[in-house]
Amino acid sequence: MPDYQDLHYLGGTDSPLPGSPEEARLEAVPDPHADRDYLVRFTVPEFTSLCPVTGQPDFAHLMVDYVPDGYIVESKSLKLFLGAFRNHGAFHEDCTLTIAKRLQAAVRPKWLRIGGYWYPRGGIPIDIFYQTGEPPAGVWIPEQGVPSYRGRG
Repeated sequence: MPDYQDLHYLGGTDSPLPGSPEEARLEAVPDPHADRDYLVRFTVPEFTSLCPVTGQPDFAHLMVDYVPDGYIVESKSLKLFLGAFRNHGAFHEDCTLTIAKRLQAAVRPKWLRIGGYWYPRGGIPIDIFYQTGEPPAGVWIPEQGVPSYRGRG
């Protein structure tokens, strides 16, 4: 059984939202199925950040797919990390790529892709996509699709 005592958030009841994405910890745990390749998907339908110019809220539907390579993301730390963007001012591109880079640094996956489907502001939805390369052979990679919301046909 792996030792989880070094984890900051898991099992704790006092887990306040970090003040910023930079302050947030993304934690990893050993992959219980490191002997095989498989896909992990996180769907975040209510991601929020702030416009760095106006301070108005921006909303996105994020989809994160990755193939582990020895470690998986501890989901509570991911939830708190993503929540830390709530009061963070950054453009859509910066938020999406910052999330991808932090996930890469935390778990060093074999493959990672993120789709940031940002809700329209000013009538234009902005979608941001990032991928580390080709996925490993033999892993089922479902399409992310385009989430349906007002402003999309």
